[in-house]
Amino acid sequence: MADAGLPTGWEVRHSNSKNLPYFFNAASKESRWEPPEGTDVDKLKAYMAQHTRKPEGKIRAAHLLVKHKDSRRPSSWKEQDITRTKDEAIEILKGHEQRIRSGEVSLGDLAQSESDCSSARKNGDLGFFGRSEMQKEFEEVAFDLEPGQVSGVVDTASGVHLIQR
Repeated sequence: MADAGLPTGWEVRHSNSKNLPYFFNAASKESRWEPPEGTDVDKLKAYMAQHTRKPEGKIRAAHLLVKHKDSRRPSSWKEQDITRTKDEAIEILKGHEQRIRSGEVSLGDLAQSESDCSSARKNGDLGFFGRSEMQKEFEEVAFDLEPGQVSGVVDTASGVHLIQR
């Protein structure tokens, strides 16, 4: 079997009910949606790209989300009570965008530490999604991007995003 970058004892399985991959440890019988601690994320991404087919009519994207006090849910895994203004969030995101466009850092690497979304654990990867599965503003931009392309600032009810297809 190809190296999926998972710690010893873990394997990738597929949920028929949710039509999504999940992670299973046969020894402990633990299953989880998020990759286990110690996963080599780059190897896992390569493995998943090689072993999963792109669902018809769907795209795959990653994002970096910066929430603000007027976001739909102004808290995150890294900050319980977000008090920054929308303008401050946009300025933070523009700084991230500059670093990404300069080649200093990838969106995925930056998302791990800077994104207010729980997808930060997966380098911002949102997996495959189709039309009408994401917020309209997000979806429109994501579907217009070419693979590998990074958007500018995208404003949604969740906050402000950079999206990479």
